This record gives sequence, structure tokens and C-alpha cells, in this order.
Amino acid sequence: MSDLTPRTRAVLDLAVADARETGGRHEYDGIVQDLSPEGVSAGLSRLGEGPAPADPYDAAHLAAFEDGLRVRFGELELHRRNPLDHLANLDLACYDRDYAPEEERAAAKRAHLARWPEAVGYAISSLDRLSAPVAQSLIGAVRGLAAGVTDKDALEAHALLVAHVERAAAVGDPDPSLGGAELARLMGSGEGTVVDLGALAERADAERDRLHALLAEACVKLGEPDRPPLEVVRELVRQHPDADGVLEAARIGTEKAIAFTREKDLVPYHDGECLVGLAPESRRWAMAMMSWNAPGEPEGPSWYHITPPDPSWPEQDVEEWLEVFSHTTLPAINVHEVAPGHFSHGRALRRAGSEVRRLLQSMSFAEGWAHYAEELCVEEGFEAQDPRFEIGVWVEALIRVTRLACAIGVHTGQMTVEEATRRFESDTHLAGSAALSEARRATFDPTYGRYTWGKLVILDLRERARAEWGAGFTLQRFHKALLDLGSPPLGLVDRIL
Repeated sequence: MSDLTPRTRAVLDLAVADARETGGRHEYDGIVQDLSPEGVSAGLSRLGEGPAPADPYDAAHLAAFEDGLRVRFGELELHRRNPLDHLANLDLACYDRDYAPEEERAAAKRAHLARWPEAVGYAISSLDRLSAPVAQSLIGAVRGLAAGVTDKDALEAHALLVAHVERAAAVGDPDPSLGGAELARLMGSGEGTVVDLGALAERADAERDRLHALLAEACVKLGEPDRPPLEVVRELVRQHPDADGVLEAARIGTEKAIAFTREKDLVPYHDGECLVGLAPESRRWAMAMMSWNAPGEPEGPSWYHITPPDPSWPEQDVEEWLEVFSHTTLPAINVHEVAPGHFSHGRALRRAGSEVRRLLQSMSFAEGWAHYAEELCVEEGFEAQDPRFEIGVWVEALIRVTRLACAIGVHTGQMTVEEATRRFESDTHLAGSAALSEARRATFDPTYGRYTWGKLVILDLRERARAEWGAGFTLQRFHKALLDLGSPPLGLVDRIL
């Protein structure tokens, strides 16, 4: 606990779940964060105590994270209106990762479970501004926390939290919006920048139009010049492995992505082991995700976790789930999650030059980098002989840019969830319940436009670097300079220039 400066420790103390899992700081194993109003206030009071890092970049990086926490917990008090931080505080899935001997992780899990009543008390004392749409969207996730739990005291506490969220779902404020100024502050503060939502919404529309044009061009390459591109996509995603073949398809695709990234030397480091396997039971709400060997952990494998559909599901649900793993979309997911995306980023994080850079990770950069990696692979010729890869990249990008547009629309009050659903149906291949699910996510994950936002920032910076470095520009130089900053706040990435 003593190897971090007080200022860095104060930030991690307000982000315990992230510190434990993505940072690999396992001194936080078995404990919960005090997310009561009093506990949050006490944590905020400790921010900024002590000297700044000597390195000017690290000082700015740390200050951005401090500012982000002050806005998130102080100005906006999101712990009072959104269960996500409380869900992370209760989550036991982190102990299913094999970062330590099984008995050590099992003991930490038991200790954490014993503190569920405490964590639930914090949640109930805080969640007094929970809107009905947010509660309705997350009640399933709240209920699912107890899967596999048998401890009587923990289950009794969990039942109290479920009842609290159910009440909010029934009688909570019908308006989930944060407000435009508030969303801009939330997005910009932790990223060390000022966000102009109007300009960003216009950029989202322009990006949507660019992606539709690229998708149309790719469909022509596929031999489909006359049909509407989204109609072609809806047919393509129905071509996929069966449930038993999904894991093997992901393994083969992972090997290809890693080999291509190494051949083209797209990232600074090509070492490490990436295993592909079934997601732990507690994480099977996610179709595909990277669990990287975190910076604070000893050297070990990273896991690319895949969740095939449950064979007990109705046939239509199985089919909709498998469409995510289609021969068109799975290759794009592989490069996003593995190489040159999250797995490659995780390897670079372990070499970043300070604890600030290793541990304080901007998710807008992390997701932006992985999303940028998809388009990068198109540019560099990955699977160039098969237009379905390119189509898959543009399809995934259309979903991400629609998230950005809908987050801005919902939280500025310019768009209802129903209107956001129609936006997904018109601008992407999604329809029905899939489009509705994406639209609802805007209510509880207001920054879920971070994928596109981060990608656009990286693409813009790449053009600046190309112009300023001239003959000295290479992709390798640009990528290493970026990843040497760790997972930097978006407003600070131009420090590489």
C-alpha cells in the first residue's frame, strides 16, 4: 500500500473496482468502497493532498482524473442516481480471473461477500435520485449479481437492494437525462478537455455518413452493388458458426490478428500470452471481452473471454446471440479485443513509465484505441481478400457512432429512448429488441459514445503528427508515442507532438 503517492492512492480509493481489476492492485481484494454520501465526501476531501508528480505530463494526467472524480461524485453525484458504481462495488467476477492461486482468490471472494451487507447499505443510502428508466434498464443486472451466491446474509442484503431498485423502476423520476451542460462536464472533466456537444453531435453525423459510404463501397466489392447495404448486412450476420463452433472461430481469428499485428509491427510490444476461453459464469452477460494481465500483476496470461448462447434459450434468442459471432462481425471483434486492440494495449500499459500512466486509465482512450485498431486493420490490408471483414468493421462503427449521437440526444433532452431506438434502426442493421437495448443503454451509460469519440481524437492526432513529423512519421512511432502515455485522457494525447 505504500508504493503509491498519497495523491494517486486517493484517486484509486475512489475507484476501487477499477483499481482492483484493470489496474491489478490486489491490495483492494476482499474490500468494498464506501459509496455512502458521507464516504464519498470523505474520499473527495482527500483528492489533491500532497505534491504533484515531477513529470509535467504525469501531473496533468493525475489532475484530470482528480477533476473527473470531483465532477462525477461531487458536482453530479452520480452515485445517488446510477447503480453502476454500486454494481461494480458488489461484483465478485474479478476473483474468477486467474491472477493468483485459486485458494487466495477464493479467500478474497469470501471476504468480499461478507461485506455485501455493508456495500448494500452504502447503495441504499445513496441511491435516492434513481430515475425509473435507469432502474428499469439495470434491474436485471442487479438481480444477476446473486447468481451462484449461497451466503444467507449476503442474499438478504441483496434482496434489499433489488427491492430498492424495483421501487425506483416503478415510481422513480421518468426523466433520465443529465442535462447538456452536465453531460459535457462529465465527458470532458476526466479527459482534461472541454466538450462542445453541438460540435461533437455534428461530427457524429458526419462520421455516420462517411461510414455509410464506406459500407456501400465494401458491399460493391462483395458483389452486391444494387441492394441497400444494411439489407446485405442483415443477411450476412445470419451466416455464423453454430454454438459449438464459436470458441474455435475466435481462437483461429485471434491467432490471425496477433500474427498480422506482429507482421506489420503495429504496436510497440508483441509479447505475452492471450488465451481464448469461455467467460466465467459470472461474466456471461458479456458476449466477448478482454481480461488483460493488468499492470499491477505478475506476468501471466490475458484472457479473451467468449460467451456462446445458452442451449436452453429459445431458438430465436440463440440465433440473435450467434449473429454477433457472424463470419462478418467476429473478425472485427477479434482485432478490437485482442490485437492490435485491448490485448496489445494491455501489454503496453505494463511498460508505461509511471504508476500514474499504468493505473489511471481513460476508458475513452482505451475503447477509442481498440475501435481505431479495427479501422487501422482495414487500412493495413488485414483479410483484404474478404470484403466481409471491412463490412464488419463499418457495421460495428455504425453502432458506436449511433451511441454517441443518442447519448447526446437523450441527455440533452432532444431525443427520447423511443426516438433513439428508431435512430439505431435507421442508421445500423439493428432492429427490435436489439435496437431498444442499445438505446436504453444511453440512460445509464451516458458516456458510451466514448468508442467513436476516442477513435476520432486518435485519427485527428495522427493527421497532425503526419503533418508535423513529415518524413519522420511512421505508424510505429505514432503508436508507441501514444501508448507510452498509458491510457491517456483524450485532452492530453497531443502532448506526443
